[in-house]
Amino acid sequence: MQIIRPRTALAAAAVVLGLGLGQAPLARAADIPAPAPKLVVVISIDQFSANLFEQWRGQFTGGLGRLAREGVVYPSGYQSHAMTETCPGHSTLLTGKHPNKTGIVSNDTHDRATGVKVYCLAEADVTLAHDPKAPGVGPERLMADTYGDWLKAVSPASKVYGVSGKDRGAITLAGHKADGTFWFEPSFGFTTYVRAGETAAAKLAPVAALNAQLAAEQKKKPFVWTYADKRCQALEATYVTGGRTWKAQLPPPAATDAAGDLRDLYASPYTDAATLRAATSLREQFHLGDGPAVDVLTVSLSATDFIGHRYGSRGPEMCDQIARLDAGLGRFLTEVAKAKGGVLVVLAADHGGSDFPERLKAQGYDAGRVPGAAWVKDINTQLRASLGLAFDPLVQAGGINQLYVVGADKKALPPVERTRITTAALALVRAQPVVSSAYDVDALLTEPPAAADIPPDEISVEERMRRSAYPERSGDILIAFKPYLTMAAASATYVAGHGTPWNYDRRVPIIFWWPGAAGRERILPLDTVDIAPTLAAVTGVKPPADVDGRCQPLGSDGRC
Repeated sequence: MQIIRPRTALAAAAVVLGLGLGQAPLARAADIPAPAPKLVVVISIDQFSANLFEQWRGQFTGGLGRLAREGVVYPSGYQSHAMTETCPGHSTLLTGKHPNKTGIVSNDTHDRATGVKVYCLAEADVTLAHDPKAPGVGPERLMADTYGDWLKAVSPASKVYGVSGKDRGAITLAGHKADGTFWFEPSFGFTTYVRAGETAAAKLAPVAALNAQLAAEQKKKPFVWTYADKRCQALEATYVTGGRTWKAQLPPPAATDAAGDLRDLYASPYTDAATLRAATSLREQFHLGDGPAVDVLTVSLSATDFIGHRYGSRGPEMCDQIARLDAGLGRFLTEVAKAKGGVLVVLAADHGGSDFPERLKAQGYDAGRVPGAAWVKDINTQLRASLGLAFDPLVQAGGINQLYVVGADKKALPPVERTRITTAALALVRAQPVVSSAYDVDALLTEPPAAADIPPDEISVEERMRRSAYPERSGDILIAFKPYLTMAAASATYVAGHGTPWNYDRRVPIIFWWPGAAGRERILPLDTVDIAPTLAAVTGVKPPADVDGRCQPLGSDGRC
């Protein structure tokens, strides 16, 4: 990455005037037409907060730099729901709907009928191509169609492909009718789901050659994460998290077994590099954007999230990840720009994120941890005593910001008993010093939506919670913990999290780029649900009537 020098007064004036030094003036706003692409590329960078974008923006020289300089940039995009996790965040990007309509309210939920935890994309009627015995995943639980689904409904010749480091990043973007949906499994390569009547070999054919290449390369020379940008080395320091003393540095300490090697590989820039190779291969194989129909390629890059959870967002690890991501996206943009019919690229994120609380605490923030299991156990102990219960009535599925009221068998209680316990539990939860607010999901489900003219950065916490509430899937009690608290204990592979309703977890960059976009900054906020209707308008597709988002004009005439 090139070091950015302070601007001179002349350079600053040139920026204000929309000029580049030594370059022709930028096109006037009135001269910029909307794009008319045959290839729509949607990139989601997992846990790419607006804070990260702003921190490193001045250093970008690759793909992120090109997008930031030449695109229509919304530096303050928002995931406007409360449960800011990977699955619900991705579900908003191409459906135009909040999680209270997509049905994807969190990464995991508790099924009151069976008494067990259910993954956000669990699907019993499919198998996984790389492991038929593993639990199936697919788009069945996504209760909304994506932009790619809308497109294929009116243009059957259109092709839709999705690829990601995570299954929930691939499936939620590619939708129900995709021609191919692939995600990375470090022990195998790229995999997918297989329905009845299909074969794993046929479904994997588009990625088989790449999988073989990746395996051969790893066998010959395994990836070792060293500094791509040696300036990141200046951020090395030693920390204590969860009683463990460790040094933030590259390369990370070597794993002690094969399973650890795979975990380390997954939580490294290798995952994004492989994902971008897969995306490029799919573009070339299927000539996406080269024909008369509009095609879609969705790319969810997962490494920033893995690295943020494991090492935090302000150390040498994230510094190097962002440098590598910038460079990799530069190569990728060059490839997709080869589409004969023209390309429109959208970049966004499923959620933001914060750093680990111990480092924030040292910087003066009132940051800390709420050990989830112990915290819920304490609430349960109090409820058992006050209500005379012989069982723990509260369970969590994937995080303590959603609590389910259940019986001794972990299943649903009769309505009267459920109400009695919920009322008592809410009072206890609200009295906890770490809690900002807590809500009864039934009350949220009956609340009218916020006025349409309230921007996403101004909506209330209650409205954010309402947008995360879906019948039968959400917890009975939804909790907003106070800012800067991480709802988990630290471990060797997890030090930082996200999932709160606060802006550091909600605020993300949104950028639209195409050759000729001419570099414009739009400072007012944009909701992620606006992305799909905007793409639909550009490509002549009518979105469903009940979408939450609305089209934003990309050309300078102000029209959608």
